[in-house]
Amino acid sequence: MEKILIQGGTVISMEPGQSDGSIKNVLIENGQILDVGDIAPSEHSEVIDAAGCIVLPGLIDSHVHTWQTGLRGIAGDWTVPQYMRAMHRGLATHFQPEDIYIANLIGALSKLDAGITTLVDWCHNNPTPDHTNGAIEGLVESGARAVFLHGSPKPDPKPGQKHYSEVPMPQGEIKRLRTGLLASDDALVTLGLAVLGPQYSVYDVCEQDYRLAKDYQLVVSAHTGGGPMLAPGSFEKLIELNLIDERSNIVHANNFDDELVKVLADAGASFTVTADVEMQMGFGNPLTGCLRRIGALMTIGSDVEPATSGDMFGAMRLTMNVQRNIDNLSSLSRDGSLPETSSISCAEALQWITINGARMIKKENVIGTIESGKKADIIIIRGEDLNLFPMNNAVNAVVRYANPGNVDTVIVDGKVLKRNGKLLFNDISQKKEALLESSQRILSDVGFLE
Repeated sequence: MEKILIQGGTVISMEPGQSDGSIKNVLIENGQILDVGDIAPSEHSEVIDAAGCIVLPGLIDSHVHTWQTGLRGIAGDWTVPQYMRAMHRGLATHFQPEDIYIANLIGALSKLDAGITTLVDWCHNNPTPDHTNGAIEGLVESGARAVFLHGSPKPDPKPGQKHYSEVPMPQGEIKRLRTGLLASDDALVTLGLAVLGPQYSVYDVCEQDYRLAKDYQLVVSAHTGGGPMLAPGSFEKLIELNLIDERSNIVHANNFDDELVKVLADAGASFTVTADVEMQMGFGNPLTGCLRRIGALMTIGSDVEPATSGDMFGAMRLTMNVQRNIDNLSSLSRDGSLPETSSISCAEALQWITINGARMIKKENVIGTIESGKKADIIIIRGEDLNLFPMNNAVNAVVRYANPGNVDTVIVDGKVLKRNGKLLFNDISQKKEALLESSQRILSDVGFLE
């Protein structure tokens, strides 16, 4: 593979202990970062001129339901009960495998376009192996890095069927994926589990699903919050059985108290906040403050495609400022004055969508920072765009001002997927037409287009 030299950019490496914001060159070869520093170009290098630009690790969306991409815009006013009823018991049941494929493809491409090089795809609409295969095919075709989290659909049971809360993850299907399509942990698309967990399943199902994740050494993620837990006390039991560890991820958890969060964090679990959806749909205030007090590993995600933007710049700002406001009001109430500086720094917020996301999916030695030996998942932001100029502080510029429109170049695994502000994917217009046809058919079948 040809060498690529990113030259003259302001590098935010996210590497611990490094002073970010200086002008450096980044040398890439065979998908890896070879060196960072004062590197001269060679005749064998493709040079990307990054003068006036910010170079940083590819962003990570730690929680997104990509299969819902074709339904964008319909859930802007929904709360949790309406979402569960309309999405899982209605719309989801009308998806065919080709609908999942095209939604995942366009969804992943839109992530790349926005500077997101890795997505944690929480796929809980895969009633058949063909649906699963379609989801994976879409992710692979996009060129993005992804963790495909195999989930469980939540339809109303038909006569004679068990309720979904009593149905464990299909072990045979997970074995098929782990020994076939997603056997390698070094591939761009890897396997994990999106389990029902204590929120949506009985305890026996919880234990079976977490044991399955442990057996195959998979990242395992569970939704919590948004209503009463179906099997309270289950997390404590799972911890006693050593089934909660650093591969475990908890999403939302807005109603968890500090004690439960601490025992989960002490066991190694990470937490993912999706502030936009949580505040719209009725989960309550995001868990950010609690996680920071306890020192738990925190990431953020975009979550529900039909309700919110997949823009991680916006998600980062919203999550940070909601908690800043809570902390400011707390200081006023407690001390009668505001703190001298904001409780959350821009540098900390940027960790949520870079290195923390990498740690959550157990790829912190592969991605999440710009340093020698890691995979070349890198984005370049135009620092001379009017909304960023003048760029007096690179980290603050990214966190406070940047948006997807500023993303000039996207590189995944050393391959340039976006250049000069344009995705390099072929036939994207035809793929968009296919998504529109899929979307209109599904919405029409359920009566949304009447």
